[in-house]
Amino acid sequence: MKAKSLRDLVWPERTYATNLTTALNAADKTIIDDEALRFILPRPGGPLDLAALSTSAAEDPRLKVALTLQNPVNGVSTAPDGRLFVLYARVDGSTGPQVAEWHNDSNPTPYPNAEWNSYGPGKDPATHLIRTNSQRIGPDGTLWLVDTGSPGIGEPVILPKGPKLVQVNLTTNKVTRVYNLGNVTLTTSIIDDLRFNPSAGLAYITDAGAPAIIVLDLATGEARRLLEDDPTTKGFMPVSAEGGLLRGPTGGYFYIYADQHEVSPDGKHYYYQPCAGGLSRIETRYLNDAFYNSTLASVLSRYPEPYALTPSTGGTAIDAEGNIYNSDTNRQAILKISPNGTSTILVQDPRLLWVDAMWIDTYGQLWIPAAQLNRGIPFNNGSNHIQKPLYVYTIDIGVGPSPIDHA
Repeated sequence: MKAKSLRDLVWPERTYATNLTTALNAADKTIIDDEALRFILPRPGGPLDLAALSTSAAEDPRLKVALTLQNPVNGVSTAPDGRLFVLYARVDGSTGPQVAEWHNDSNPTPYPNAEWNSYGPGKDPATHLIRTNSQRIGPDGTLWLVDTGSPGIGEPVILPKGPKLVQVNLTTNKVTRVYNLGNVTLTTSIIDDLRFNPSAGLAYITDAGAPAIIVLDLATGEARRLLEDDPTTKGFMPVSAEGGLLRGPTGGYFYIYADQHEVSPDGKHYYYQPCAGGLSRIETRYLNDAFYNSTLASVLSRYPEPYALTPSTGGTAIDAEGNIYNSDTNRQAILKISPNGTSTILVQDPRLLWVDAMWIDTYGQLWIPAAQLNRGIPFNNGSNHIQKPLYVYTIDIGVGPSPIDHA
């Protein structure tokens, strides 16, 4: 196979992306020349360089262990009053609650209660969490849960009641609203993650299974799919971690489409990428207007632009200064992407195994769940190689969260 320059692989034309995907499905590997590798990732404090590709790194003393776990947690969020909520990924075959409130002196408590976490045969999918993929406290101070509506990764979505967004009041610990998303999801959808644009009254949700951005009007509950099957939401590479391409239970390459995303602190830009990387940016005014305007929605693909050459990623976060933190699942690192799109390495440590949804608290700490998802059953050819215990780390970044991201 002739070597390809990475310049030819990033943000390709649609036809080339299709051809590359076909080639990957037919072969065990693709070849990228040494010159191309120079453009993959940054070295700390400097431009992109081949020397930065080394995966060897010492343990960084700035990382502090916040939580020690027996099962993978792929999301944490902290409330202003200090309460802590965790999301169990259950990719290790374990059972139990998906969403829980963490207590230092006792076992985590199912949240909002045990019944919501008890979905099974015969139970109403509209009033139970089927498989929660993300949780976060919003700028309004309530807890939001994104339920894929699929009992397991790779299983069909239960339509129309399964996929939903659940809002929980942290004062009463009661569900206050359920946004049903059945009319904007497909059986192959994986509604993935959630971000807010308060001034517009809208929320943005990524669909990692049927690539699209779902825009939701929080007042009316109306939703619309945008940028469906666009190269910026679909990408063209399988996900990789620890130096290898991920394979599903049947041995095929594992693709995760529109996944990580953030909104700039001023609400003017929306950043998003497939899990395998390539961070794009679009002005939110185009997304917001396309929600109401079908003509604009039909040509929305004209407006995204390349923003940063990111690697395969487990999760992101954005701070009050507009810096995006992006986890590198191959090099066990956290990248810091400045508002002008340049990248440096914040921290690299062998313990940062598939860092998933990160969180910035009011004290300027970045919470880093090392979830080892790539070693779990759905992503590791049907085998579980997760090593216990697992950890959530924190590192001081000296700046708080974006004010429109969460309270």
